[in-house]
Amino acid sequence: MASKQAATRSSLEPSLPVVPVLAAWLIPGGGHLWQRHWGRGGLLLFSVGSMFALGLAMRGRFFELMPANIVETLGFLGDLGTGLLFLGARFFGYDQGVMASPMADYGTKFLLVAGLLNILCILDAYDIATGKKS
Repeated sequence: MASKQAATRSSLEPSLPVVPVLAAWLIPGGGHLWQRHWGRGGLLLFSVGSMFALGLAMRGRFFELMPANIVETLGFLGDLGTGLLFLGARFFGYDQGVMASPMADYGTKFLLVAGLLNILCILDAYDIATGKKS
C-alpha cells in the first residue's frame, strides 16, 4: 500500500510546478502568491507592473513576431513574458508605432525588461515549487 502511494506521489511530482509556473507567467508574482510567499509576490507584482505601466506611459512599442528577424522575434518573446499585461494591452488596442523619440525608446526598453524580469520570476517560482529554494 505504501509503495503504491509513493509511486503515485512520484508520478505526480513533475506536474506539480505547472500551476505556479503558469500563474507566474500570467500575473507577475502570481507563482509566488500561489505558494503563499506574500511579500515576494507583492513586490514582484508591483515592480514588474510598474515597469510595464511606465513603458506604456512613455509610449514604448511592442516587438513583433517576425521569424525572418531574430532580434525582433526575441524582443517579442521578451514582451510576451509579462503574460496578461502584454496580452491585455494588445487586446485593448495598444499599438504604438515606431517613434523617433528618446522617451519612446526608453518606454520600449521598459516593456522589454519587464517581460525579462518576469521570466526570472517564473524560474524563481519553479525553483520554490520543486523545493530547490525556499
